[in-house]
Amino acid sequence: MPKYLIVGNSAGGIAAVEAIRQVDPKGSIAIVSDEPYPAYSRPAIAEFLMGERPFDERMLFRDADFYSRNRVETHLGVKVLRLDVGGRKAVLDNGEALPWERLLLATGGTPIMPPMQGLALEGVHTFVTLDDARRLRQALLNGAKRVVVVGGGLIGCSLTHSLLQYGGVQVTLVELRERILTTMMDTPTSQRVEARLRKLGVQLLTGRSVVRVLPDAPGARVGGVLLDNGEELPCDLVGMAVGVRPRTELAHGTPVRVQRGFLVDRHMETSAPGVYACGDAAESHDFIYGASRVVAIWPNAYIGGRIAGFNMAGDAAQYDGCTAMNAFSYFDLALASGGMFDPEAQEECTTLSKESGEVYRKVVLKHNRLVGFVLLGDIEQSGVLYRLMQEQVDVSQFQEHLVADNFGLVKLPRPLRQAWIREDGRVPQKATAPAGRAHKAVE
Repeated sequence: MPKYLIVGNSAGGIAAVEAIRQVDPKGSIAIVSDEPYPAYSRPAIAEFLMGERPFDERMLFRDADFYSRNRVETHLGVKVLRLDVGGRKAVLDNGEALPWERLLLATGGTPIMPPMQGLALEGVHTFVTLDDARRLRQALLNGAKRVVVVGGGLIGCSLTHSLLQYGGVQVTLVELRERILTTMMDTPTSQRVEARLRKLGVQLLTGRSVVRVLPDAPGARVGGVLLDNGEELPCDLVGMAVGVRPRTELAHGTPVRVQRGFLVDRHMETSAPGVYACGDAAESHDFIYGASRVVAIWPNAYIGGRIAGFNMAGDAAQYDGCTAMNAFSYFDLALASGGMFDPEAQEECTTLSKESGEVYRKVVLKHNRLVGFVLLGDIEQSGVLYRLMQEQVDVSQFQEHLVADNFGLVKLPRPLRQAWIREDGRVPQKATAPAGRAHKAVE
């Protein structure tokens, strides 16, 4: 009987295993995942699609012997059909029923598919998993040349960037809102990215939506799309990148409360005792908004999984929260943002910004605290900005430095700088910095 059962085999689930093993070296652990692969880096599927990274050790999230070394029983390529929380067991689609004492739901997100005709046609693809990237790559190798990407968010831009690496592929990006990247960039930055896309030959249609996927003449494959204004766009392939929603269906018929995601407390425990959740499927504390929100970023999943793992194993740990932080380097542009980066509806917020050639910096302040930022061109100090937000530092004495060309750790007040160095001996730098330090073992 597994003492610990983890549903999900990505950042949160792996982090939970590591935390559990720090506390409990002997308790039995089982992982169930509907993907048949060992844990891999999901952000790397863009490189896989481009042919720059094969699926080998370089793409794995942990070494190949991770599971055996940590004595983890794996059920890969198997789906959990339902949970019996009262009976403490999970029913699998292979007929097994796995019992458990502590359960972690690290189920992640599933692609949003808008209600429209034609989604079952061959040539409609999503871009979230390794298998998605495999199918897309094969379609391109088979000769697909005209692609419509539906959705101008982070996934849509990642897919577009990958498609542009294939010679002769014509990409049309369709975004319902008036600009792309609305959930991670402000208007000036979005405009910069849009200009770069057009320069690279992408047909960009904002304020438009796809209402139907059209079949080709035989009727089995994609032949085009129909827009909301009646225009038809011929294509060979459609990439659905509208976004992802938390996978919370396992909560149906259980005491586990769900809003947008699984509701968890500061210990990452749900409303059902002994059941924990983390990552893209959980609503955890956002320290900028002061509320529970789904923050679907890799560092949040990892930190949340560790906190859950410590608590599952009996070592009390509290999650201090996170907030949105995104970064990408697509189209030869480096971008990063965090927190409340575009506070148009927040009357108490003020902004400072500076544009210098190809570099743009913007910070958002509220009550002398940094609550958000956007960086374009030079993102080296995004880790410093995130930590200022996280620790709610009063920046009133040096706020003008936050957007300066030479901003860095040396521009912070000496007591703060020395305290940071004494605390952990490191200088926070890039946007890959961890999204929280809620337990000593997280460091």
